[in-house]
Amino acid sequence: MILQWIARCQVVTEPSADPTGGSIKHTAHLYVFVPMFSVDNDQNPADTMLCPNGGRPGELCGIPLGQQLIKLFGFVPEAWKTKVNPAITTQCPDPNNPVPGTCTMHASSVDLSQTLVALGKIPGPPTAPIFVPTPNHSHVIDNSRVNSLPIWWEVRPVLILNQSDWPSADGSSGITSSHAMDDAEAAGRAIEVGSNFFLFFSSVMSASTMASHHMHAMPAGGALPSQSILTEARRGNQSSLRK
Repeated sequence: MILQWIARCQVVTEPSADPTGGSIKHTAHLYVFVPMFSVDNDQNPADTMLCPNGGRPGELCGIPLGQQLIKLFGFVPEAWKTKVNPAITTQCPDPNNPVPGTCTMHASSVDLSQTLVALGKIPGPPTAPIFVPTPNHSHVIDNSRVNSLPIWWEVRPVLILNQSDWPSADGSSGITSSHAMDDAEAAGRAIEVGSNFFLFFSSVMSASTMASHHMHAMPAGGALPSQSILTEARRGNQSSLRK
């Protein structure tokens, strides 16, 4: 008998322990900012990304995904556009391999079923997974974790609902601190959700203030360093993403 294990990255499903068996409360956080807004109120489902490498069986991609996104959200979010509007920038897809729905060391698809239930977009509980390509996104890590040995990180998606909250590439505007993230969440402009996805890597800040994993570091209260990209930052309980 041959057994095949297929990883499923599922947002909102959060375990109590990380891969080491330790409490999730003590695991480092890697925030994933997802642009759930549309800069231009995009109503064209053909602007939606295709499935990388053909996708999983039944995965929603391209025009069918765009049609469903417009039905659920009223537009095609920048998260699943083949190319994000030039008014914003995202770290993924990787600029060195700009294939929509892909990024270095990332899963190529995610299960949105639990997220859509949590957002009130579909009735729950989910009866089946809803696979879609990995969305366009950026990463944020806490300043205290910028220089870290190889450790497990809990991926915590943060759905950004307003363009004005999206951090600029130079860290001069948008959510640029943990306090700003908390304020956006409290005001309903951002939603932090859990997941069952963990990554194992080290982080080192280079002389140019860029983290080695191509992320930005966000201070607890102040603005992002001018040359930072996006990194994780925030305190308290958080939701995570795990594979």
